[in-house]
Amino acid sequence: MMAVEVGQEAPDFTLVDEANTPVHLADLKGSPVVLVFYPFSFSGICTAENCEIRDNYSGWEAKGAKVFGISRDSRFVQAKFKEQEHFTHTLLADVKGDAAKAYGVFNEAVGVAERATFVIDKDGKVVFVLHNGIPDRRDFSTVEDYLK
Repeated sequence: MMAVEVGQEAPDFTLVDEANTPVHLADLKGSPVVLVFYPFSFSGICTAENCEIRDNYSGWEAKGAKVFGISRDSRFVQAKFKEQEHFTHTLLADVKGDAAKAYGVFNEAVGVAERATFVIDKDGKVVFVLHNGIPDRRDFSTVEDYLK
């Protein structure tokens, strides 16, 4: 399975957020989008990464970005995770792993998404990819540079 690369059209998907509201990627054209795939809500590295997004969210939001954390957890788990950690970004439930598979970041052996970040421009093209293995924490410091 090949991961989506810079320059490609972002694969479309529809997932529900923590409030059970459908989010359809195609409906977000016109704004930059950041997709942050992660293995498990409430796990150590995943919590730290999402907290880093929360703590730096205002810079991404100032550039008009729509930011989504995505894992195979249910919407109920996502809702509790967001509430407990006071996240400002939306969490999506990719229960079957379809979005992770479409982006080429689903780890079949473990049954979860690997750590991957995709920045999508307002026209729906991928402009930045950061893909780490499951145990390797990401550095989000350059994401904002790709939000235009």
